[in-house]
Amino acid sequence: MGIKTFIDQMGSPVKISDPPKRIISLVPSQTELLADLGLDNEVMGITKFCIHPGHWRRDKAVVGGTKNFHFDRIHRLHPDLIIGNKEENYQEGIEQLRQHYPVWMSNVTTPDDAFNMILEVGKITKREVAAETLTSAIRKSWEGMIQLPSLHVLYLIWRKPWMGAALGTFIDSMINVSGLKNCLFNHSRYPELSEEEIQSLNPDLVFLSSEPYPFREDHIHELKTILPASKIMLVDGEMFSWYGSRLRLFADYIKKLRSQVM
Repeated sequence: MGIKTFIDQMGSPVKISDPPKRIISLVPSQTELLADLGLDNEVMGITKFCIHPGHWRRDKAVVGGTKNFHFDRIHRLHPDLIIGNKEENYQEGIEQLRQHYPVWMSNVTTPDDAFNMILEVGKITKREVAAETLTSAIRKSWEGMIQLPSLHVLYLIWRKPWMGAALGTFIDSMINVSGLKNCLFNHSRYPELSEEEIQSLNPDLVFLSSEPYPFREDHIHELKTILPASKIMLVDGEMFSWYGSRLRLFADYIKKLRSQVM
């Protein structure tokens, strides 16, 4: 087994065992990707938020959350590759891990970034064919997707304070893929919004994401007092924010969502 150098999506060179045999994933969507690439034996550790596949929560070591790693648990696993993400993990923790292990970081804000990440992880783990098959299947499903009507949507991710997904986020890219228009086109990242600002946006639709804030039915009624004319609905946050193999389910999800929007 040799060593190869790969450039991660942050532009950093990472020397990795070829192939890696003891992988830790610090990102839920990338954990699911590793499972779908057939790396059950190679993945040693995951975070407490890595809920797919379900049996990995029982079978793998849980090394903390995405923004608070348990370094003692990670050290006990002796990983030869750790896979993280710029947005979902915290820089201090990643820098600490880099002192001991190869850490490959993704940086995904567009579908092309996601496809490149999938293909690169496939190369690193010697699962090139599976990764290429997956990206081709995703692209094909999107080509046949019947988009949602071109309505303006406000996608909320948090409450107290209200926060939305704006430009420069993967969620914004997926809103565009769905056919909708993001109300927050004059904002970037995840802005805090006052009730007055929300009212001034006057969206056709409001999507209440299931994550990171667990919006419920009663929050629809709360927002109705602010936006009585808007259609407000709960949506599956994984479908709009997970950038791994779950992308293959997006077209079918939009088809179901279309029946609720229309």
